[in-house]
Amino acid sequence: MLQRILLPALLLTSLVASAQQKSYQPALVGFYNLENLFDTINQPDVNDEEFTPAGANLYTPEVYVDKLSKLEDVLHQIGTDVSPDGLAIIGCAEIENASVLQDLVNQPKLRPRNYSVVHFNSPDERGVDVGLLYNPKYFRLITSASLYVPLIGDNGAPRFTRDILYVKGMLNGDTLHVFVNHWPSRRGGEQASAPGRALAAGIARARIDSIFRFDANAKIILMGDLNDDPVSPSVAKVLGAKGDKTKVKPLELYNPWVEYYREGIGTLAYNDAWNLFDQIIVSEPFLRNPQDGYFLHKAYIFKREFMLQTSGRYKGYPKRTYDFGVYLGGYSDHFPTYLVLLKEKK
Repeated sequence: MLQRILLPALLLTSLVASAQQKSYQPALVGFYNLENLFDTINQPDVNDEEFTPAGANLYTPEVYVDKLSKLEDVLHQIGTDVSPDGLAIIGCAEIENASVLQDLVNQPKLRPRNYSVVHFNSPDERGVDVGLLYNPKYFRLITSASLYVPLIGDNGAPRFTRDILYVKGMLNGDTLHVFVNHWPSRRGGEQASAPGRALAAGIARARIDSIFRFDANAKIILMGDLNDDPVSPSVAKVLGAKGDKTKVKPLELYNPWVEYYREGIGTLAYNDAWNLFDQIIVSEPFLRNPQDGYFLHKAYIFKREFMLQTSGRYKGYPKRTYDFGVYLGGYSDHFPTYLVLLKEKK
């Protein structure tokens, strides 16, 4: 009699416990500075002479094809331990045009994912732009725009940099606002060049605030090579991105890379010091859990042994493409970053 009572009771307990286990659907969002992904064609209106077969880098079609293959290897692997489809959204920097992104997504390992390309030509003096790739299985494009960053040089004349790419779409039912950035470099010194990055941060923040005015619960992702660290004024003060999620209030931004940076972890190295320029920052609604939509689970830097320089003065650094005009056959001088977002399956 006791056995007859206990067995159904144990079975009921097991079924209740099973029902309480939640299942989640992941979506991965990443960013990668592709380090001068140019085609080999000399464009008359672009400063691309060094990335041509006759240029200083001897940038031949063979080099271009090899670089595409190297970048393909990295992008194909990111996040596949979480989702077999890898990254659903990829922000890119240092690309010459839409054509090179199209060549990239047509590489054999990436082609099955059917990535689409979003790109606008920027007036950047180096001829590089930002772009966005998305997997239509996860993301549906609604609209996109290019945000001009009005830099002024020391002589008072305009100095052209990369536009900010704004993309709005649906990520499996969630409305998403994505900003892809490549802020002005530190050429001339960190402090001297800081106003340019503060200006770019202000342009992005102004558009973010305008979105919040219409939707205080907007899900916003700002990503890019910011040429500043998570604690730099452009990020921490102008954007107002905080590293402690318990202190992030509605209409504010959370930066999951602050802790990485304080631990000495970075995405690129210079003079034996690590910087963390490649950041993905999210708005406060991504911190809410439980919720019906996507929430932030974890932030990662993608770093594998094959992506490292193993000898010479850059030993231990990301394996770059060129070293003073010598082709190294590397991937990029930056490591990519990505976020894992989770959504409860009902």
